[in-house]
Amino acid sequence: MPHWNDLTDIPQINTLKAAPGYSLIFKHSTRCAVSAMAKRAFERDWDTIPAQVNFYFLDLISHRNVSAYIAEIFQVHHESPQLLLIKDGECILDASHSDISAYEVAELING
Repeated sequence: MPHWNDLTDIPQINTLKAAPGYSLIFKHSTRCAVSAMAKRAFERDWDTIPAQVNFYFLDLISHRNVSAYIAEIFQVHHESPQLLLIKDGECILDASHSDISAYEVAELING
């Protein structure tokens, strides 16, 4: 079963960007019920995603600077909740709110 790796600082983002393969970032507002529902729905289906994917979780209330850096480095608008799929350092999927889908992530990875 996958587990979340917490993102708490900018050097982690630089390491993630330089890493080969797939990484997934879930940006979550701990004060938002919609964000909590999107996270639960995603986690309910995340076992459909191949095992080689690294899962990262960002509490954007506690780490706003990291969230802003993610938006800058991956050239996406900041949203919450937001799911980013990174492949070889490039963002290939940017989804938010009800568009967040583990099945879509799995489909992109599995081709």
